[in-house]
Amino acid sequence: MKSKKKVLIALVVAVIALIVLINVKTGNGKSLEVATEAAQKRDLVEKVSATGEIKPKKNINISTDVAGKILKILVQEGDIVRGGQLLIKIDSAIYEANADRDQEIISSSQADLVSQEANLKKARQYLERRRQLYDEGLIAKELYEDAVIQHEIAQANKQANLHRIEQARASLKSTSDAIRKTSIVSPIDGIVTSLKVEEGEVAIIGTMNNPGTVLMTIADLSVMEAEVLVDETDVVKVRLGKRAEVTVDAIPGQVMPGKVTEVGNSAIVSSSGTTSSESKDFKTVITLESPPLTLKPGFSATADVIIEEKKGVLAVPIAALVILERDDAKKSGAKIEREGVFVAEKGRSVFREVKKGIAGDMYIEITSGLKESDAVVTGPFAMLKKLKDGDRIKSSKNKK
Repeated sequence: MKSKKKVLIALVVAVIALIVLINVKTGNGKSLEVATEAAQKRDLVEKVSATGEIKPKKNINISTDVAGKILKILVQEGDIVRGGQLLIKIDSAIYEANADRDQEIISSSQADLVSQEANLKKARQYLERRRQLYDEGLIAKELYEDAVIQHEIAQANKQANLHRIEQARASLKSTSDAIRKTSIVSPIDGIVTSLKVEEGEVAIIGTMNNPGTVLMTIADLSVMEAEVLVDETDVVKVRLGKRAEVTVDAIPGQVMPGKVTEVGNSAIVSSSGTTSSESKDFKTVITLESPPLTLKPGFSATADVIIEEKKGVLAVPIAALVILERDDAKKSGAKIEREGVFVAEKGRSVFREVKKGIAGDMYIEITSGLKESDAVVTGPFAMLKKLKDGDRIKSSKNKK
């Protein structure tokens, strides 16, 4: 009886051990619940997204080249103006007074010039007579030299007067230019987007250390741009001429096409004067095609730059990509990372190393490692992180 009891116990222990072993090898007899989706051909568009604001291509700050009191402002903020249109009139009284002074100097000097030319002619004739008499030995040398000096004085007086006339003319030209600049006109066709002064204020000329008075800003709204900041990881993909789609919060539902016309070569400098050590952005300009009339400078903008488009390529959800590590046979202790996806085959997870192509919003191109209709494990995310090659799985297909 004792021997039979021992045999029975041994059999029970063996059965339990066998069950435990089977459970260990089969994942405790449970299949992991996963979602799968068939790899299939899709049309993909790779985009780089960035945010910024709308700006006109031409945005001119109007300042003054002459100082003076603002007498009249002939436009208001929001007015449409034409090139050459009078915008602001600055007091020109002091410049006109200077012009009158210069003109008086010119007139007076020209009158003096008549008598000086006559004196010079007289001195020249006197010198000729004295030279003849001196050559004939009829007068002393001192008398001849006196005639030479008188001629030189007459000639110098005329030259000084001519020089005074030229100075007055140059001053008059400069003063006339200042008078002309007291009438400030628009350099372009556009719209007054900002008016920063009022009548009665004094306009200040800009210097090296003082930017001067900005009177107003005029923008040409016929050519509008979206100036956006592209992250350093994406800017290498952006090229001139790439197609882009721009949207603004103020005009919902409208997509404005455009093209990349400028890509910055250096990172944007922060207000502190240094570039951020954490993340660097590069200015990218997109010129819009046929912008709507309702578009205004300063609107917040979001731009999607189309990097590449492919039709009918094999693709899987981006979320399906996983990275597995294995030991490096060449370097002890080193690891090699393999990027791929898990495929459901006969109730098991099978890791497939893949090569990627372009990435769309939700799907990524697979150039090798998969075939069409392969059931790719797409989630749940927490399950994908711990899934291993050969695990028993139970899949539910995603219908996408």
